[in-house]
Amino acid sequence: MSSNSFSLEGKVALVTGANTGLGQGIAVSMAEAGADIAVAGFVPPTETEALVKKSGRRFLSIDANLISIEPCTRIVDETVKTFGRIDILVNNAGIIRRCDSVDFSEKDWDDVININLKSLFFMCQTAGRPMIKQGSGKIINICSMLSFQGGIRVPSYTAAKSGVAGLTRLLANEWASKNVNVNGIAPGYMATDNTKALRADEKRSAEILGRIPAGRWGTPADVGGTAVFLASSAADYLHGAIIPVDGGWMAR
Repeated sequence: MSSNSFSLEGKVALVTGANTGLGQGIAVSMAEAGADIAVAGFVPPTETEALVKKSGRRFLSIDANLISIEPCTRIVDETVKTFGRIDILVNNAGIIRRCDSVDFSEKDWDDVININLKSLFFMCQTAGRPMIKQGSGKIINICSMLSFQGGIRVPSYTAAKSGVAGLTRLLANEWASKNVNVNGIAPGYMATDNTKALRADEKRSAEILGRIPAGRWGTPADVGGTAVFLASSAADYLHGAIIPVDGGWMAR
């Protein structure tokens, strides 16, 4: 297999929620692999923009809050208008709310489901239409360890991420014959802002690291490399897969 099989040269990638963390790592990794990058979110992605442009790639920032599906069509339309096409969609935008299930509020349920599951599906649908029309495309949904496990105190997040895994498989079944690949990545414990408190808690951090065979927290670049693979022609025969990037957590 040629190394060109992993190149994203000439491709256009749209990444949601890419101002920091995993989304930023994915966007930068794809830019380094040759893709032009559009990002969508409600926090200005200043650092991500600088890193993408440093790779010599074009960059588009789209202001959008995916708490509702209202901006989905506009996000895809702006990407296509600016770059002429869309080849890759990474659904990374998401939130988490923690509370004992007996006290979990309807608002916390709805907010998480709306962003993490409902908007994700309609982003797939909206981007899937031009991909099907052009006869090619790669969609990567960011799942979670809780796509496989139950977790505690995050009922809406667990429900959403379990749903994302199911939608990934369903869309793969519908769109594989149309040359559109739909796959997922399930990150493990990553060194991002979301885990800052956990990493600062020496006891809890030691417990987590003790269960990870690799013995370290993951990085955005770890997820970025997997995303580049799934977006490349090297993964053309991969449909409906959910790849754990977890340092071996699921194998423990």
